[in-house]
Amino acid sequence: MALTDAGRDTHEGGCACGDCPHGARQGHRRAVAAFLAKRDELAAGRGLPAAVARSAGATRQWVSDELTQSAEVVAARGRAAGTSWRASLWPRTLAVVWGATGALLVVQTFTAFGTGWNTVRTAGLVATVLVAGLLTLAARVHRASGGVLAPLIGEDNRLSTSRAVAGAWVLFTGYAVLVLAGQLAGASGHAERDALIDGLALARGAGTLTVVAVLCAVAVLVRRVVSVRVLGQRLQKVRALRPRAADLLTDDSGRGSFTDVQYVLVTGVALVFTAVRLGRRPERFPDLPWGLAVLVLVSAVTYLAGKYAEGGRPIIHSVVRAREAGDLDSPIRAGDDIEIRGAGFVPPGGQDAESLTRLVVRIGPVNVHVPLIPIPGGFTNPSDGVLTVPVPAEVEPGRVDVQVITAAGIETNRTTIEVAAD
Repeated sequence: MALTDAGRDTHEGGCACGDCPHGARQGHRRAVAAFLAKRDELAAGRGLPAAVARSAGATRQWVSDELTQSAEVVAARGRAAGTSWRASLWPRTLAVVWGATGALLVVQTFTAFGTGWNTVRTAGLVATVLVAGLLTLAARVHRASGGVLAPLIGEDNRLSTSRAVAGAWVLFTGYAVLVLAGQLAGASGHAERDALIDGLALARGAGTLTVVAVLCAVAVLVRRVVSVRVLGQRLQKVRALRPRAADLLTDDSGRGSFTDVQYVLVTGVALVFTAVRLGRRPERFPDLPWGLAVLVLVSAVTYLAGKYAEGGRPIIHSVVRAREAGDLDSPIRAGDDIEIRGAGFVPPGGQDAESLTRLVVRIGPVNVHVPLIPIPGGFTNPSDGVLTVPVPAEVEPGRVDVQVITAAGIETNRTTIEVAAD
């Protein structure tokens, strides 16, 4: 009993059933709930120690430090939950794969009552089992990284739209070839075998093969474009806690993306059409009419152009002295608040508190962490277009440069301000 109680006390997620995803998720949810409760309490002015309550600057710094510590706990719990979620994903992906295999067997059995069982049905079922077996092996090898979905997860820990689309088409074309191979193995006459081989002729599947080649090239090119733009500090990327199905249709900030939605929709419709063609003519490699193939190519070009157009470096437009009601206009001095106006200070996907705490303003030789200023339901500082920070006493009077470093590690341009002597 003592050992059991000790295990319960040391479990990271607070769960009594061992190191399980359920415990990690519960731990993350409790940490998020505690952070939100503390943020709203501090935003309402409750819970402040008497030692700092009389100074606005001290109050703001204390509140920001408290929220920063809570945000670090939330981030640690979130990373633990994400790791556990990926490790627990592979059995669920296998359940989907083998569930689809069982459903196909049921459909084949019921539809065979009227027409009888034939070589095509056997070839289709064997191909499905082979594909399911290969996916099972891949899921087993990558069981700690998401199972079957591991090749589709990008470096930012989000599901990649380009990889998912290309992977679906590659998987389907491989399945189609296995179906033809199964029929070829079961063919009894030379004429039947020659007809099956002719079904793989390039002229018959040119549209499908072109689409597969273009979609695979887009997946590789998108990865290259994103990597080059990130390394060149022209694109900000913040790592997500875990992949989500919505990543296929949204941008990094979670908003719906037109380029991603149209890409998934058009390629999905074309894939369904091609699957129907394979079902109607299983003795031939499924051909895609050139009109539909061109539509897929236009969609791929649109998606690729959207990847080139997204992002951009954060920029400072101006820096002014922050003035509260009743203050007199005066030069910037040490201890004053400055307001940095610009764009791109909060990268897509970096709206969580832990990412906001990594925002830094470099004023001369001093790095100033941007304070978190809470309000019920969110924060007034920092924001994507405005940052408010105090000028530390260590900054010498004179002309100094101001620069922002975002949570993604991107540095903005430098803007010079004049710090007056006291």
